[in-house]
Amino acid sequence: MTSTFELNGKKVQVLEGEDAVASLTENDKEMDKRAVAAVNAAIEKAKVCGRPIAKYDRETKTAKLVYEKA
Repeated sequence: MTSTFELNGKKVQVLEGEDAVASLTENDKEMDKRAVAAVNAAIEKAKVCGRPIAKYDRETKTAKLVYEKA
């Protein structure tokens, strides 16, 4: 599924599902993998340091801070 919208005067096309996966290059996939690893490392570091982690609840469409221990 593809959706298009305008952002700052420019057309932006959002690909979802099979379209999104098919359009990724090997370099894009590697970059996504590294980004996920960086986020997971930051979350683990926040847990170890006793800092809050921002989480988004899709059902209530709200963000909240959660304190978790490693």
